[in-house]
Amino acid sequence: MEITIEERKEKILDILNRKGKVRVNELSRLFDVSEVTIRLDLSDLEENGLLSRVYGGAVSSYKNYYNMSFKQRSIANSSEKKSIALRAAKMVMENDTLMMNSGTTTLFVYMSLPKNMHLTIVTNSVAIAQEASGNDNHKILLLGGTVNTDYQFTWGEDSLSQLSGYHADKAILSVDGVSMKSGLTTYYHQERKITSQMITNSNLTVITADYTKIGRTALSKITSADRADCIITNLNAPKEETQILSDNSIKVLLV
Repeated sequence: MEITIEERKEKILDILNRKGKVRVNELSRLFDVSEVTIRLDLSDLEENGLLSRVYGGAVSSYKNYYNMSFKQRSIANSSEKKSIALRAAKMVMENDTLMMNSGTTTLFVYMSLPKNMHLTIVTNSVAIAQEASGNDNHKILLLGGTVNTDYQFTWGEDSLSQLSGYHADKAILSVDGVSMKSGLTTYYHQERKITSQMITNSNLTVITADYTKIGRTALSKITSADRADCIITNLNAPKEETQILSDNSIKVLLV
């Protein structure tokens, strides 16, 4: 049964979501249409901000993701994020002091931590502070400063000044891009310095990033990738990029 143009575009986006990249010649064979037809499909999808054209194919675009609300971002790739969160939570020990930045993945990490474990958590995430309400075992130190109400985090000189007085056993952090070439990057430039200082002020840095963030470069550079001691991502993350990270003495855990 012949599929419609819209159905073909939906399937292209599904492949892109799973693989991170598509090639024109492969799509042409898969759908039994000309390469010209595939290029027209990709051009249309690019105009709608759903992918970015590259030589010979296309890569997924995060324009639509960045325009989502915090709640919408929590839903996107939630099963992959929760798997990462469960693995990160296993690295936390009784009486640990943690630093956690904002982000949906770090929120899932916090939600995965045992409620009866005694922890001190330094964070700029308003969402984590709200989630911790009523749990006396988790001491939450919420950094002051300017509040980004859309994505529920604090930032600015007041936040940095307060953060400079703390030290942690582990920093468990969320980022928008991870690559050996471009480093650890974030779309939210306001949070860049906070995340960088959390890394500096912690004994161990754990980066939690679902497979769509691996090999991607976001707007603002936080620091080089080798500042991470461990990166937790999904089994379907781009193998070439995870291998490069591993080859540079960064522990990569696939879940």
